[in-house]
Amino acid sequence: MLELLFAFLELVLEILLEAAFEFAADFLGALVLRGIAEIFNTSEFKNPLVACIGYVFLGGLAGGLSLFFIPHHLVHPSKVPGLSVVISPILAGFGMSLVGSTLRKRNKNAMQLENFGYGFAFAFGMALVRFCFVK
Repeated sequence: MLELLFAFLELVLEILLEAAFEFAADFLGALVLRGIAEIFNTSEFKNPLVACIGYVFLGGLAGGLSLFFIPHHLVHPSKVPGLSVVISPILAGFGMSLVGSTLRKRNKNAMQLENFGYGFAFAFGMALVRFCFVK
């Protein structure tokens, strides 16, 4: 019984830590894109599908870059491989949505990355690359 409890706790901890890691990467990505948008004075894309694919690609790049600094699992892998590839981006997407809604409530401009869909796309790209290439 105790082993089952520890296995469940380990699964939850893995998902939460990976979601926090991907949220932090999303947040830093939003800051970088905010700076780039200030340079070019635009933050909107014309085609949402292209933007989504671009965010998955940028998330993949961020995931690949993170492998140089953290080449191992953040926590011990769970017994259900790939579960964090879906759940962690969902949590990171909700976090970015919360950041975007907070900015809008304060009458600030929110980037596209600061909503659920694009935040999820970025985190999904990052999680997928980390899942496939982590040692």
